[in-house]
Amino acid sequence: MTRIRVLTDSACDLPEDIARRLDIDIVSLTIRFGDQEYVDRVDLTPSAFWAKCKSSKTLPETAAPSPGAFQAAYERAKADGCDGVLVLTLSAGLSATHQSATIAAEAVAKVVPVRVIDTRAVSMAQGLLCIEIAEIAQTGASLDELAERAEALTAKVGVVAMLDTLEHLVKGGRIGGARALLGQVLSIKPLLELKDGLVAEAGRQRTKAKALAAIAEVAKSRAPLRRFALVHGDSPEVKHLEALVADIPTEFELVVTDMGPVVGTHGGPGIIALCWIEC
Repeated sequence: MTRIRVLTDSACDLPEDIARRLDIDIVSLTIRFGDQEYVDRVDLTPSAFWAKCKSSKTLPETAAPSPGAFQAAYERAKADGCDGVLVLTLSAGLSATHQSATIAAEAVAKVVPVRVIDTRAVSMAQGLLCIEIAEIAQTGASLDELAERAEALTAKVGVVAMLDTLEHLVKGGRIGGARALLGQVLSIKPLLELKDGLVAEAGRQRTKAKALAAIAEVAKSRAPLRRFALVHGDSPEVKHLEALVADIPTEFELVVTDMGPVVGTHGGPGIIALCWIEC
């Protein structure tokens, strides 16, 4: 039976137990607080990251993995007996990670076949794609079949988020189409979404309660869903949002998980988001 390794990067926010169960390998981005550098998911857990955000005087920064980090992962897959590697990276519009993965794929072309897919997504939208493709990979699907399915699904993936603060997003330079929100930053709860792989404004609400209701409505408008996730950065609103989306029809049960340092660096503390794959 064909054995294809699904590989992704640590912007995916995949829970560790799911990644292990599905044999999904994760290449880490790095996080910097001033002069201190940490390897995501190795040196820094989500809880440790959010604690550092509260205590640090400097905002964190992220850096894409090197091509060498991806090459090592490809060679590891070959050594494990895999026949190929399918890589699902965070949006190329947000990071150089996709570029690193592609350079590394070219370097190992004679050793193991690698296909690199730009998910045009991030966080658990990227993570849900990884789950979907890894489950298909376990049936013995070929690399071409998996790549075709992944490409088709990128158009069905969505993310909508509520920020508690815009400080991280502005200073991280990832605000993109949401720049118009800046004038009202003190009086609103900003809503963001991914459009064409970039961060864009999805609206604004005067209160947190209204903002949570608004992002729940966006998810409802995309139903029925194939896969669904709630991801957050140390937010106290998890149970509230879970209740708001409890009646949304989804083929697989809601995954609730922590947002890791990569997306959290730009979203800031208190961010809470819904991610999905439409049917």
